[in-house]
Parts: sequence; C-alpha cells; structure tokens
Amino acid sequence: SMKFNGYLKVRIGEAVGLQPTRWSLRHSLFRKGYQLLDPYVTVSVDQVRIGQTSTKQKTNKPTYNEEFSATVTDGHQIELSVFHDTPIGYDDFVANCTLHFQDLLRSAGPSDSFEGW
Repeated sequence: SMKFNGYLKVRIGEAVGLQPTRWSLRHSLFRKGYQLLDPYVTVSVDQVRIGQTSTKQKTNKPTYNEEFSATVTDGHQIELSVFHDTPIGYDDFVANCTLHFQDLLRSAGPSDSFEGW
C-alpha cells in the first residue's frame, strides 16, 4: 500500500449534524430540548495526535477554520475525531472518520490537495 512522506497541512472547516451523547443528554439542563454539544476535533496521523481545535460552546454545527501541519514519514492514515468537552472525567466521543493516504494520493489532482469529509 502507498505510504505518504512529506508535509501535511490539514484545515478543519466545520462539523455538521453532530448527535448528542448519552452523557450530554443526562447532564442537560434543558431535558426536553434538543441537546447541544461543546465539540472539538482532534487530528491524528497513525495514532499520533498532531492537532486539536478549540472547543466551541453549545453547538452541533461548529465552525473552526483552524489549520494543523506536520511532517509525515511513512504515513498510512489520518483520523479526525469529534469529542464533547465534559467538565469532569473523560471527554465524550461523538464521531470519527479515517482517511487513508493511499486514497487521498490517488484522488489528488494536479494541485496535490484534497477536499473531503
């Protein structure tokens, strides 16, 4: 399989359609209303975290427009994960997505950039 060697720049734009977690529903002050999260996104390459966005308060459609970069050696995949920032204990997992460098390299155009998830 193709591995990626080079400089990676990832821009996190926004997340849409995030679902409330059990924790957030249980600790909601607005028990009947639609539950809003305090989401942030982590960016990892082969299980090594290269960045984390700021936390956006009370929204299931956060906009970040934050950029992260790293030099990658023999890269296999990028993982984007969304977490709900909880006041106590571990943060709540909301969603994730894995992008394989092999697929990105195949679909990259002459500009060598890829827009996806």
